[in-house]
Amino acid sequence: MHTAIPIIDISPLATRDTSQHARVAAEVGAACRDVGFFAITGHGVAPELLADAFAASREFFALDAVTKQSIAIGKLGHNRGYVDFGAEALDEKRGADQKEALNFIWTDEQARPPNAWPPIDGWRPRVQAYFDAGMAAARMLHAAFATDLGLAPLYFDDKIDRPMATLRFLHYPAPAAGTNADGIGAGAHTDYGNVTLLATDGVAGLQVRPRNGDWIDAPALPAGAFLCNIGDCLMRWTNDVYVSTPHRVLRPTRERYSIALFLDPNPDALVSAIPSCVPAGQAPRYEAITAQAYLQSRFDATYKKA
Repeated sequence: MHTAIPIIDISPLATRDTSQHARVAAEVGAACRDVGFFAITGHGVAPELLADAFAASREFFALDAVTKQSIAIGKLGHNRGYVDFGAEALDEKRGADQKEALNFIWTDEQARPPNAWPPIDGWRPRVQAYFDAGMAAARMLHAAFATDLGLAPLYFDDKIDRPMATLRFLHYPAPAAGTNADGIGAGAHTDYGNVTLLATDGVAGLQVRPRNGDWIDAPALPAGAFLCNIGDCLMRWTNDVYVSTPHRVLRPTRERYSIALFLDPNPDALVSAIPSCVPAGQAPRYEAITAQAYLQSRFDATYKKA
């Protein structure tokens, strides 16, 4: 297997000219089967939206502790709100993660509880604009997944039109002056859902562990590119044809920000092995389960560890 993380221009997926769709889908699919990570350019998220999302993130994390705690995830529930330092332990052996986070869920007129927004003038529409654009890119990737798996390009559309999607701002502070960088920024883990789109500020720290391999540093990305990875739910859906790869964030030597968008299926989507992913004469590796039941089991395990 290869350990290189490819960079794929997915802009042809947004055009009416389908002649290049199969080629892009094959490139995406090869990465999903191999290392489980790939970077994308041509995703349609404007550079100014991305830059302003990072600015909004810095504005929020600069708020005082009392203000941030007023919208704490423990008060709001449903994976919404502020996550304080030490509230998560993605790898119990390494202890609590040295990061703080702010989560927003995708609502889009769904019967899901509303987000709570920080008291910063004009902040909500800026963040929502980025969320909307990122969601469009993540949905476009699902057309590539479907094509690669031998399905109709729109196969996933009715399974991700009311998704359990989350936008997550992440802040990894630098160790205080005079101290070392013991601990972990984010413990080793796999993501839970279908696909993650990660934007970084260029500060190193993210590492990936390919199947049967050792930890490798995530590559530096072209400006505006997203680093994408497959989550456990899509791995299960593909009967382990696609790979959900462990990754972690080392404790950075200087302050680090990143923005993760997790596109997970509709709550009632049935995650059942795609027939083209099950070898003839064999049974699927997993029983069918709704996306809601699967994702909730993973969230419960994470927060019980903390």
